[in-house]
Amino acid sequence: MNNSMISALVSMNGIQRKLDIIADNIANLDTVGYKQKDTTFEDTLTSVMQQPKDFKQQGRMSGLGYTTGYGVRTGDVTRDMSPGALDQTNNPLDLAIEGSGMFKVEAGGKAAYTREGGFHFAPDPSEPGSMVLLNNQGYFVLNEKDEHIKVDDKAKVAIDSHGKLMVDKAGVITEEGTLNVLKPLREDALQQMDDNLFVVPGSLTEGQVFEARPAGGGIPAGTSIRSGYLEKSNVDYMGQITDMMQMQRAYQLAARAITSSDTMMNLANNMRG
Repeated sequence: MNNSMISALVSMNGIQRKLDIIADNIANLDTVGYKQKDTTFEDTLTSVMQQPKDFKQQGRMSGLGYTTGYGVRTGDVTRDMSPGALDQTNNPLDLAIEGSGMFKVEAGGKAAYTREGGFHFAPDPSEPGSMVLLNNQGYFVLNEKDEHIKVDDKAKVAIDSHGKLMVDKAGVITEEGTLNVLKPLREDALQQMDDNLFVVPGSLTEGQVFEARPAGGGIPAGTSIRSGYLEKSNVDYMGQITDMMQMQRAYQLAARAITSSDTMMNLANNMRG
């Protein structure tokens, strides 16, 4: 009976973690560029026990071994990095990536990567008369030289499908660099942080996680920029609701198993010889 209570308790902990992940996905249903998270279950401390040889009766087809364990736990959290649907905003600084690239930004002095392309220009306090490109969380958007993107505060800016910044100042159009868009080779190696950002773990380098930049510059092959669009979250709402209902039912069954085991233990303790 103790084993049944332990198994149910361990399983409830794993189910609760799964429910937390589902809740996080649903909460980010409208977060631009958010990638759905998922996890799987695996057995805990599973072993094969052997029945006495007396159970080996004539005509028995199955072996004497039977599997025992202590419930299930959640495995590693994975992410679905497939692109979400595009939402047209008609804002020229709202950018969506078609393909598997990611924008590179500077967050707290460190490099980070995101699929969220809601950008805007803000006055640059370090250079009066100029503007700097930021994302919606206030982090600096970087160009292909890993520099902040700055333009004159009276200039008009457009970004083409190749990520190039076309700056119109007093009727003169010039090209002012390219957005730093990188294509991940090992999406599973990226660590998710706050503000819908991903970072390269300290044990790896950017070159081990992302493809090398094209020799001629620009963004990776097979990737293009859509100006005036934002990428929606790729969360499958109905799928998450279905999973939540299944997990809630599993949690209820595990809780009932604990109650039943406790009742059986009380009956055993109250028995009189």
